[in-house]
Amino acid sequence: MSDEFYLELSENPVQFENASSVNNVFFDEANKQVFAVRSGGATGVVVKGPDDKSSVAFRMDDKGEVKCIKFSLGNKILAVQRTTKSVVLPDKRTLKLLKSQSINVNWYMYCPETAVLLLSTTVQGNVLQPFAFKSATMSKMSKFEIELPAVPKPAKLSLSERDIAVATIYDQLYVMYLKHHSRATNSPGAEVVLYHLPREGTCRKTHVLKLNTTGKFALNVVDNLVVVHHQSSQSSLIYDIKLRELDGALNVHQPVLPAQSINPYKIHLTGPAAAPSQAPVPCELCILTDELIRISSSLLYVLCLSGYLWYLQVKLQPTLKLLRDKGKLMDFLLRRRDCKMVILSVCSQMLTEGDKGNLSVVATVFDKLNQVYKEYLDAEQVYTAAMESGPSRSSTSYKRPVRTQAVIDQSDMYTHVLSDFTEKKGVKHKFIIAVLMEYIRSLNQFQIPVQHYLYELVIKTLVQHNLFYMLHQFLQYHVLSDSKPLACLLLSLESTYPPAHQLSLDMLKVRKLLYTHMHVHCMFLPLTADLERSMRGFVMMIILLFSNRFRSYFILWSDSQTFASINS
Repeated sequence: MSDEFYLELSENPVQFENASSVNNVFFDEANKQVFAVRSGGATGVVVKGPDDKSSVAFRMDDKGEVKCIKFSLGNKILAVQRTTKSVVLPDKRTLKLLKSQSINVNWYMYCPETAVLLLSTTVQGNVLQPFAFKSATMSKMSKFEIELPAVPKPAKLSLSERDIAVATIYDQLYVMYLKHHSRATNSPGAEVVLYHLPREGTCRKTHVLKLNTTGKFALNVVDNLVVVHHQSSQSSLIYDIKLRELDGALNVHQPVLPAQSINPYKIHLTGPAAAPSQAPVPCELCILTDELIRISSSLLYVLCLSGYLWYLQVKLQPTLKLLRDKGKLMDFLLRRRDCKMVILSVCSQMLTEGDKGNLSVVATVFDKLNQVYKEYLDAEQVYTAAMESGPSRSSTSYKRPVRTQAVIDQSDMYTHVLSDFTEKKGVKHKFIIAVLMEYIRSLNQFQIPVQHYLYELVIKTLVQHNLFYMLHQFLQYHVLSDSKPLACLLLSLESTYPPAHQLSLDMLKVRKLLYTHMHVHCMFLPLTADLERSMRGFVMMIILLFSNRFRSYFILWSDSQTFASINS
């Protein structure tokens, strides 16, 4: 049943004392910590985070109702707010004013990941002024205006902080505006409008997410996906802003997947009411009910009545049945965090199940994989060249490219997909060969050197099905590139296909390999006792025999020098 849901809650939630008349609960999004404050702190404050290391317990004097309480990063400084205009630091510290701004503010929002503060200004509240913080400095960014669906008369506060969220998506900062259209506009539903907020330059409206319904919503950003939760239907929608559908200057997006609820979670009862054999109780998630649940940028956390905090997670495997378009599916999977094994399973299923025989689909998938592969290889090459050039002002700006799970190299494809595919029963050999050559074609298109084991797989498949004429054509017209391992493999096929002997010699002569150091990937000949004694003392001994009508060539390779004995 759980395999049907593409959204689920983390397996091990953080548990805390639920809210009551004597216990207040607060959440700090910067540190991802839950504060349970009993009796104003006099009988204890318990702080819990995503792991046990961030748990803290302490007491403080009860000096009135606590409106907000937070730790600084690293839990070094505690700040407590009890009034609307003051913040108290229990530990006595000296504060220094570094910079100030005079501005009328309706409300504010802070993004801890990017250290950007967003202030709502003007009477209607739709002019937002961002500030960026870095190394104890504050810089004023370009202000921008949120387009309201209607302008009220007389003017009044029309933009609420509940309709605004700030999040980082694909390493870019966005301000997300939940736009409710008025009934007079006959709009099919609400929208989420994304404004791109760069560190320098003006903020622009770049994306619109069509919700196609009305009501109350909440937003999450998980694995660079915007997840929109709808209260009345208790369902969620997923959007990927990289899957673009241009509508003029804007990118308009429909949900990537059909609406679906979060996988139901069952809570095990504890305490006197729990029986040893009692089954877990299902926890029905009532999204957006303020007394129960709140939403943050990366967490779905339940406050007050239940006392649980979860991470929201995206499961990729259930999406395979929902996204039938393999090209769109690859675009979606390649941008996800834990995608490698899912992508490889898609490739295997594509070759043996419903899309079997559709080479255009296979080609599209291979090209998308190799494009990402090529981008990583190019970035690695640029980094290596910068490091080899020595320390300089430009080389210090280069960072080693991170090899994400989206990089599917030739070894991955050979091990997990192609080698098994060639052994499948019931698949036509012509289709097998076409798939192998399609993958090689895609590698060549992106100028990625083809590894010899892929050529070997093609040759073995051709030989297995007695397609020697096709093999000869591939070699003659250099569809399979010349290489030492390939020449050695051809030489070993002489007993099965005699012309392979001459083909291997021609390949070696072209590459001028007969009298050079060689890595041998072919048959080792048995050594006679006399020959073995004559070669004693060498670190490595390799014998390569080529018989060509009247001649036999013996090449002995050691770590110090190469000896060649030619017998006519």
